[in-house]
Amino acid sequence: MFNEIEFERLKRLPNYVFAVVNDLKMEARRNGEDIIDFSMGNPDGPTPKHIVDKLIETARKPKAHRYSASAGIDKLRLAICNWYKRKYNVDLDYKTEAVATIGSKEGYVHLVEAIVNVGDVAVVPDPTYPIHSYAFMLAGAAVHKMELVFNGKYEVDEDLFFQNLQKTINESIPRVKYVVVNFPHNPSSATVTPQFYERIVDMAKRERFYVISDIAYADLAFDDYKTPSILSVPGAKDVAVESYTLSKSYNMAGWRVGFVVGNPRLVNALKRIKSWLDYGMFTPIQVAATVALDGPQDCVEDIRMTYQKRRDVMVEAFNKAGWEMTAPKASMFIWAKIPKQKAHLKSLEFSKELLTHAKVAVSPGIGFGHYGDDYVRIALIENEKRIRQAAKNIKKYLNS
Repeated sequence: MFNEIEFERLKRLPNYVFAVVNDLKMEARRNGEDIIDFSMGNPDGPTPKHIVDKLIETARKPKAHRYSASAGIDKLRLAICNWYKRKYNVDLDYKTEAVATIGSKEGYVHLVEAIVNVGDVAVVPDPTYPIHSYAFMLAGAAVHKMELVFNGKYEVDEDLFFQNLQKTINESIPRVKYVVVNFPHNPSSATVTPQFYERIVDMAKRERFYVISDIAYADLAFDDYKTPSILSVPGAKDVAVESYTLSKSYNMAGWRVGFVVGNPRLVNALKRIKSWLDYGMFTPIQVAATVALDGPQDCVEDIRMTYQKRRDVMVEAFNKAGWEMTAPKASMFIWAKIPKQKAHLKSLEFSKELLTHAKVAVSPGIGFGHYGDDYVRIALIENEKRIRQAAKNIKKYLNS
């Protein structure tokens, strides 16, 4: 009888492609094999000591163990606004234009859940971080996938982006209500110029859609590249919100701390739905996050340099091994085209072969969308020695 009860919402989710590689990886490790794991964007470094110390100090206070504020304690939301002022010279009202979230993923999903009506239309570039599109699908929206085109330097072809976006808008019935952008991009590491945001704000006002911008990798920028923010554009708060996470910049992935800022109407919608769904992060985590944002930022620079060094070592070592790739200007990933020697394989089969024969785990590009199937995503989460060992293993595999 109970088997007849269908879970229709879950039917909208596809099989999780990454689980295939994950299962193979875990089986290999159970068999005692040493797998060099670049498959998940999970920072491997410790959270800076002064942030951990603040967590411990606050956790010793009995009052800190009570329910917290779902939108974030005032001090954290003030710190969020101060961070934007320092980094982007953007003025935000902590009461109406900032909300703390349990990681940026939670904030994004609940924002979509709060603002989307069944049948609404969202445009999401492809490839994409999966939740960027599936949050809309779970909420009953239609998603238009638009190919993200970029050059060999991981720079988005901005003219083509706006041509394709305008075409998508013109052809969409009903009209497009939401456009998602995520730069530095996950998975491709692609970047945009400040002018990109000027153009999309102008288009959003003209075509009447909201922009949801995700800058999770904003601080991981290399070679003099500076990640721009959509909120730096005058009038952006009329049409846009932006999300950020402390996971990468401060090695706080497991802490689950993020925020959404910008358009007061969208921020208020997120705050309202969160008030029904959660009591906020553990207060000591929020206090420690405040210290992270307001405190010394040399730790962020150290983390950034770690990723830059790993990027440089990987690009050099993998090229010597016979896998051609170029260095991205931002993020903690390299979006690498399947090597010429294995070009007959698609991303899932190549990833399986790489794990089986080279003992190296990567994420198959097909997991990020149709236009990702000729690529794999490689996360810079192993140290330089392990990266060089991976290159040796890959060289043997490619020459076999």
